[in-house]
Amino acid sequence: MRMVLDICGQVLRTLWAHKLRSFLTMFGIAWGVGSLLMLVGLGEGFRSGQVKNMANIGQNIIFVWGGQIPAVVGQHQGMRPYFLTYKDYLDIKNQARSVRNVAPLINRSDLRAVSDFASSSGSVTGSTPNYAEIRYLPLGEGRWLNEGDEQQRRTVCVLGYQMMRNLFPGRPAIGSFILLNGVRFEVVGVLANIGREENNMNNVRIYVPFSTMRMFFPMKTAQTPDDISGLNLQPLSRELHAAAVEDTRKIIARNHGFDPSNTDAFESWDTIKSTETVGKIFTAMDVFLGGVGLVTLMLGAIGIINIMLVSVTERTREIGLMKAVGATNRSIMTQFFLEGAFLTALSGGLGIGGSAALMKVMSSFQPPNGFDPPHMVPASAALAVISLSLAGIIAGLYPARKAALMQPVEALRKE
Repeated sequence: MRMVLDICGQVLRTLWAHKLRSFLTMFGIAWGVGSLLMLVGLGEGFRSGQVKNMANIGQNIIFVWGGQIPAVVGQHQGMRPYFLTYKDYLDIKNQARSVRNVAPLINRSDLRAVSDFASSSGSVTGSTPNYAEIRYLPLGEGRWLNEGDEQQRRTVCVLGYQMMRNLFPGRPAIGSFILLNGVRFEVVGVLANIGREENNMNNVRIYVPFSTMRMFFPMKTAQTPDDISGLNLQPLSRELHAAAVEDTRKIIARNHGFDPSNTDAFESWDTIKSTETVGKIFTAMDVFLGGVGLVTLMLGAIGIINIMLVSVTERTREIGLMKAVGATNRSIMTQFFLEGAFLTALSGGLGIGGSAALMKVMSSFQPPNGFDPPHMVPASAALAVISLSLAGIIAGLYPARKAALMQPVEALRKE
């Protein structure tokens, strides 16, 4: 134990005697490790932010809208626009085998909402009760729209969190009434706050039964009374999302008279496909950053090897004297090995600690929408620790072996 303490003391004295050289060597490794963890942490913050954004929309959703049918070669007509219809909704609901859930939508943003206390403009959405099964719409109080509301065309509504605060500031909303362009609606539910109030449109939206919306506020740009704004649907399973899109496109193509293979005539957004694409991008980014970090650590290890070889050369006479008075090869090797390992471990620890502290500071600030604060990724931290251990072994072992194999007579003769 005494010998180990003596060796550690000698290591510290040697490093302190060459402060600048030791600092520059340690800085290179600390910077590489800290940069690796920060970059991966930022990437993971962005990844988790995107996942939360998608979760605030809902799980496994496919959005479908009307589109434009491209002109046919040999004909003089241009692109023909079309709207989705209520018949499209019924056909997809009854015929699309890969679709588990589908809801029709009518959206209006030109309606004026007035309560006894305030007025506000916002988006009004009419949909069927199963809309809350597809989208993320957590209730804060009251209830959601039900089948009775839909079948009887009741004039009831559910308010988004911010819309409730606008229309009923500091007052209870459940059981109260609002006017939508002069039509009286009873408030039966209020949603909980979703995401950030100013960045989520569901917070400033009013929801009414689809049949009621269709009766009082049909689409302004509708070509027929059957037209709707769009569809939200979910596949039977996440793996069947492509099949659900294909089934939906075939039904809409049949109903609106265009070739099902013509993807330009079909407007949709498959959130499952988008999530998978984003996940692959971030995985590739993590692999790239991990590779850069390993190269950085490798270069740092090479730098430590060079520094230690210089140290062996500078201390040739000292090594010869130590061996002449009885120092064993093992003790000489242990001393130089510990110097390299100490440099690597200390600089790596400073890099990990510095990046963790910086991430902690950054987490206290409000990040932009779509981002989460960067956070330490356990896998990257473990990779950094393992890589540092290997770098320390490599950086200390070769110079230590060279020092231990010196012959005392030759070392003492060295000028």
